[in-house]
Amino acid sequence: MSAESRSLVAELIASRGDEQTCRARLEASEARAQEFEPWLKAFVYRPDSYETRNVAGKPLAGLPIGVKDLMATHDMPTTYGSPIYAGFRPAEDAWIVERIRHFGGIVFGKTVTTEFAWREPGPTVNPWNRLHTPGGSSSGSAAAVGAGIVPLAVGTQTVGSVIRPAAFCGVVGYKPSHGKVPSAGVHPLAPSLDHVGFFARTVEGAAICHALFVDAKPDAIAHLDAWTRYFTARRPRKLGVIRTPFWDRVTEDQKANFDATLARLQAAGATLVELDPFDAMPSMLDALQIILQVEAARAVGPLAADYPDLISQHMLALTTAGAAVPAEQYEAALALQGRLRSEFAGFIDGCDALVTVPATDAAPGGLADTGDATFCAPWSFLGVPAVTVPSGQSQDGLPLGFQVLGRQGDDLPTLQTAAWIETALR
Repeated sequence: MSAESRSLVAELIASRGDEQTCRARLEASEARAQEFEPWLKAFVYRPDSYETRNVAGKPLAGLPIGVKDLMATHDMPTTYGSPIYAGFRPAEDAWIVERIRHFGGIVFGKTVTTEFAWREPGPTVNPWNRLHTPGGSSSGSAAAVGAGIVPLAVGTQTVGSVIRPAAFCGVVGYKPSHGKVPSAGVHPLAPSLDHVGFFARTVEGAAICHALFVDAKPDAIAHLDAWTRYFTARRPRKLGVIRTPFWDRVTEDQKANFDATLARLQAAGATLVELDPFDAMPSMLDALQIILQVEAARAVGPLAADYPDLISQHMLALTTAGAAVPAEQYEAALALQGRLRSEFAGFIDGCDALVTVPATDAAPGGLADTGDATFCAPWSFLGVPAVTVPSGQSQDGLPLGFQVLGRQGDDLPTLQTAAWIETALR
C-alpha cells in the first residue's frame, strides 16, 4: 500500500508515444483489480475491455483512472450510489470525465460512492484492514488508489469526502478551491459546498490533476523541464498550526502523530507558529449544516418523495430537515459563508499555509460509519484548497494523515508546500 517511488510525470512522458507501454500499464491495473476487488469492492462497475487506441501522445497516455459513481459516464452505468438509478446510462459524460478522455486517460471503472454522496455506505472496505471503513463518500476512489489498482482517481467533497478517506487509506487527497473544477454532470448534494477533487499516490499526482483539470495547462507535462518550471516542492517560510476548538475530539494517536510531524518539519527548516482557533468555527459548522440540509432537500428531496422505499433513512432525515429550514435562516448561513471566506484571507496572512489534522483518528472499525468530518468541514465551508499527505500509522497499523490548507485560489502554492512536506516526511 506504499506510494509509488517513480515520478508519475516521468513515466507519462516516457510512455507518451508508446502504445505498448500504455497497454502494459492498463494490464497491470487489471491484474491488481483481479487480486484485490473480490474483497476490496472499490468499484461498482468495470468494463470488460478498454479502448487504448489514439491515447499515445496525449498527456495522460492511457493512464487508468477511477471515477466516482456520482459522475456521468455515457458508456457505463451511473447510479449515484442509489438503487433508484440502477442501470441508468446518461446521454453524455460529466465535464471531468470528458476531460480525462480528452487528455488520453482511461476510465478504469466507476468507484463506489455513498448514496448521493451522503452517509449511507457502500460495500467498500479499507485496503489496509478490511475490518475498517475506507471513509466516505468517495469510498471506492480512495480505496482503489490505496490498494494500488489505479494511480489516480476522482472524487467529490461536500463536507469531508476527499480529505478524510484519503487519510484513512494512506494516500494523497486534493480538494481544489470551490468552483475550480466544473461540476457539470456530477450529481449535486449541496452546490454551495460541493467540490470535485482527486486522489493520488503522491502530491505530484495531485499536481498533474491540477495542471490538467484546474489550470488547463497540458503543456506543463510535455517534458521534464516544463514540469520543473511548473511544479516544484517549495519550502514554506511559515506554517500556521491550527488545532481548532474541536481538538478534544482528536485521539492521542492522531495528536502524537501530528506533533511528531510538526517536529520533523521544523527540523527540516520550516518555521511554525501556533494560531488561535478561528473564532467563528463553531458557527461555521452550524451554517454548513443549514446549507447542506436545504440544498440536499432541493437536489434529492424530490427523489425521496417519489421513491420512499428506495431512499435511505440517512438521506430521508437530511432532506426532511432541509425542507423545514426557514428561508431567512438559509440566507443568513450563505451570508456568513461569504463573509468568512473574505475574513479567512486575513486570518492566514503571514503564513504560506495552515496545517491541521485531516480526521480525529485513523479509520474507524466497521462499515456503518465513514468517520468524523469535523476537521474537513470548515475548509469545505470556506472553499479553500486542502491537501492531505500520509504522515505515519496508528498503533493499530492504520494510516494517519496531515492536512495542508491554503488561501482561496492559491491551489498550486498549496500543492507545492504539500510536496515539500511529503518529502520532509520520507
